[in-house]
Amino acid sequence: MKIKNIALFIFVMAFTFVNAQNVYLSKVEKVKENIDKYFYKIDPKNSAAEYLGEIDVQGFSNDDVAVFAKIYKKAKEIGANAFSYKPFESVDEKIQPFNPANYRLELYFVAKDELSKPSDLIYFFSSSSKPQTISINKKEYTLPPRSFTAIKGIPGEIYTVSTKKFLGSTIKISVNAEAPAQYFQVSAAKIKSNTYGEPGINLKSGDIVGLNRSFGDFLTMIYIENK
Repeated sequence: MKIKNIALFIFVMAFTFVNAQNVYLSKVEKVKENIDKYFYKIDPKNSAAEYLGEIDVQGFSNDDVAVFAKIYKKAKEIGANAFSYKPFESVDEKIQPFNPANYRLELYFVAKDELSKPSDLIYFFSSSSKPQTISINKKEYTLPPRSFTAIKGIPGEIYTVSTKKFLGSTIKISVNAEAPAQYFQVSAAKIKSNTYGEPGINLKSGDIVGLNRSFGDFLTMIYIENK
């Protein structure tokens, strides 16, 4: 092998190693037998949740659906239906900021009644790689990559959301007082539905994509809120 080819091979292998991602169960306290399909974010301090274990995510990926699929699969191995972000602490016991290339989740089992509380919030997520601009009832929002904004909906009101692009999407959203939160992602690129048959993308409308709560809750953790 020529020196030039050897150097290229080493570079490719190093790049692959740096960008490799590993999702694994780092701790299992107990296993719960259940067939829940949902996987929601909770605040364990304000919940009667039963702690089951932890998941570690190491390495960054822009494919959020694929990352969530791996996490979801691992969580269901021990019967978890809820999760919470567990920040790392430095040696001086200071909380470290969220790092999308290295983070930890605590896994829980929560009674379905506790997880089905209504919410009037509507979440809008940018894409993983490009900024997005949307109009909500003629008010413009610019979302940097990997960010989101949330608005408090009023029951009975209709919200007209547009991507403000030529041939872009326009949807109307209503809020029901007894309904859960709603989640939407805006992307100029075509987004494929998840193929693993579990929570993820479940609705398409051009470049505004409706997400179910499990995947939406996950994005609120790994994306930055744009207030």
